[in-house]
Amino acid sequence: MAFLPIVERELRVAARKGSTIWFRVLAALIALVIAAGFLTLSLAFGVGNARFGPGLFGTLTWLALAATLAAGLFFTADSLSEEKREGTLGFLFLTDLRGYDVVGGKLLATSLRGSYALLALFPVLAITLLMGGVTGLQFWKSALALVNALFCSLTAGLFISSFCRDSQRAMGGTLFLLLLVCAGGPLFDSLVAVSRRTGFSPIGSLTSPVYVFWASSAWGKTSFWAGLLGSHLLGWGWFTLACFLAPRSWQQRGRRVPDGSAFWAYSWKYGRAGAREARRSKLMDPNPVMWLAARERWQTFTVWVMVLLVLGLFAVLVLTLPSMVWIIWAQTSWMVLTVLYLWAASQACRFNVEARRSGLLELLLVTPLEGRAIITGQWRALLRMFGLPVVLLVLVQLASSVFAQRATLGVMAATAGGLAPSLILNLAGAAAGALSMLANMVALMWFGMWMGLTSKNASLATLKTVVFVQVLPWLGISFASTAIAGILLFTGALRGGAPSNTMMLSFPLLIAGLSAALSLAKDAAFFIWARDRLFLRFRGEAARTLGAPRQSGNRSVSR
Repeated sequence: MAFLPIVERELRVAARKGSTIWFRVLAALIALVIAAGFLTLSLAFGVGNARFGPGLFGTLTWLALAATLAAGLFFTADSLSEEKREGTLGFLFLTDLRGYDVVGGKLLATSLRGSYALLALFPVLAITLLMGGVTGLQFWKSALALVNALFCSLTAGLFISSFCRDSQRAMGGTLFLLLLVCAGGPLFDSLVAVSRRTGFSPIGSLTSPVYVFWASSAWGKTSFWAGLLGSHLLGWGWFTLACFLAPRSWQQRGRRVPDGSAFWAYSWKYGRAGAREARRSKLMDPNPVMWLAARERWQTFTVWVMVLLVLGLFAVLVLTLPSMVWIIWAQTSWMVLTVLYLWAASQACRFNVEARRSGLLELLLVTPLEGRAIITGQWRALLRMFGLPVVLLVLVQLASSVFAQRATLGVMAATAGGLAPSLILNLAGAAAGALSMLANMVALMWFGMWMGLTSKNASLATLKTVVFVQVLPWLGISFASTAIAGILLFTGALRGGAPSNTMMLSFPLLIAGLSAALSLAKDAAFFIWARDRLFLRFRGEAARTLGAPRQSGNRSVSR
């Protein structure tokens, strides 16, 4: 038998996929648009390129870091678990193949898209060397840190996927593991430094790809090479565990009457007999699809745990810490929103994908239920799961945004001559941000339901939903709002001389208002488009996807 046959075949298949080419093209286009925006701002304001070089370098590299860390979440978290659900992974291990053959093939096939995207980014990133403000050592160390982050993310997804079977749990486990490794070590070292009143000493951070990336561009002496070695070895450890677990966890356990630990797991998922009957009676009469989509109790419980943690932290900040801490909150609260958006998009996509795989969608099509009723049941289930928790998070975000903006504008006013910021503008900006958050959730859920109906697996559907609804529009809206606000500020300066303190203080609020308005328009467009498609074309699209042949990388090998 040839050496690593699955690896060779997976690379050939991945190289011919259209998604591999489009990822590379999309990464290059995004980098070119961002670079063009920075160069345009440099020419418009008459500032040398050396002033914008570090900003362009930091923007591109941090966006690339976020993309590489998300690669494992969308590409490898459901790679092995999908094969388990389809029952094709066991056929591979009936041959002479070993765990490293299958896991290595998955790793290289999924890394091809990320590697091509990084290669497309590096030429644009090298423009900053010509602009000035960025050294060659900084460039190459950052490139190495990005490749290392991609490897760690992909191996983390493979490790979780090696012992999971459910797609949503695999994605959630990968997200939790990445957050723990990327943020846990630096947070632990920071707490140790604060408690001992000493300088920051990286110990737990040496396994964090984020710390390695930060150290690649930091001035002075850092533990870059030690962190690179530690995080890379951690990635190889995950890969080794995946190779060990994959041949031993593909078997599907026989069904039996729930007792002992199995009964506890079943009760945790669906509740006890009395609770299950009460939930079924309550949800079945309005819409049976609502009961089907909302009967798993652990999903709502997990959302509420996250909300209660945020509320507890908010109360601690309000009662004990100074107002300047809200500036830090404003810089870190996006992580909670990111997790919430990912969870909502994944849950919206999951029902249609799982219903098609299990045959439930085919059964629903032969019932008297109309397509509108099926979609309405899914929407009501999502509202039941995320409605009140999202409202509470929006209120917390609204209050924290007010505190953060007051603290930020207070500092700006003190440096600008003691001018007090406008409370009305402050409240309006915070309200616009909260309204934009609600609109984003609605757009993600409706577009996610359509992607779940038209995509072959939940991971791909979630990726499409997040990229089309959030990532790409966010890039366009950020640059459009900044450009419009800059033009307005520049026009006002031409008419009245130098920009006044009021104009400088209102500049960030103007950007926030423009961003919120454009974001609301975007969300309304996605909501209307997805809603019309789901209501008018649900049965036709569902019938088409049920008759489409299923394809998978290893599945054709098993045949």
